[in-house]
Amino acid sequence: MTDDLSFDDPADAGAAEPQAAPLLVLDRVTRAYVQGETRIEVLAGASATIESGEVVALIAPSGAGKSTLLHVAGLLERPDGGEVTLDGTATSHLSDSARTALRRNQIGFVYQFHHLLPEFSALENVVLPQLIRGLGEREARRRAEELLTYLGLGARLKHRPAELSGGEQQRVAIARAVANAPRLLLADEPTGNLDPDTASHVFTTLTALARASGLSAIVATHNLDLAATLDRRLTLRDGGLVEA
Repeated sequence: MTDDLSFDDPADAGAAEPQAAPLLVLDRVTRAYVQGETRIEVLAGASATIESGEVVALIAPSGAGKSTLLHVAGLLERPDGGEVTLDGTATSHLSDSARTALRRNQIGFVYQFHHLLPEFSALENVVLPQLIRGLGEREARRRAEELLTYLGLGARLKHRPAELSGGEQQRVAIARAVANAPRLLLADEPTGNLDPDTASHVFTTLTALARASGLSAIVATHNLDLAATLDRRLTLRDGGLVEA
């Protein structure tokens, strides 16, 4: 594995140097769901600041609201109250199309299950999101091959998901998540379906990639040992975010 990995944003070859301002700010975010006659308060004034290049663990019991928090932070759900500011842009009053564009250009997602397209090879799964964003096929393939090689999959480029191990599939999913050079990576239990040894390897790979490419990341995990290797640990308590 190389010591560093750096991709220019395909939408802006002349991107400015990272700013000192926080990349992500959650300011008194609230989110509730209604089930029948019951209102469930999941987030109740959750606040946190994630600096540029910071890799943070989110640890909390199942059902505490980790996925909800990541969905709100990733602009997949609108909060009921509060503000989510991404790279200096307050998002609460943005239109759906503006939120989609910001999410597509600035955020990468990794889930517990890889969600790879089964009919496409590992390389094609990483090329596709770049083509959707408008990058030329030749450059998209070059970037995908470089990413997958960095992640130890240089000999598996042409293999389809069914021909890959669970750990390999998740590494392809990680490559796909960062293929468009996002500023923020959100990972929701990315090693939850893996055995301990594979989970440790994938987690280490994920964090090494984030650090090498200057990403900010929030990684939800139940594994306290893995969480301890990151810059900070946050937990959800009574709907709020606190240092763990």
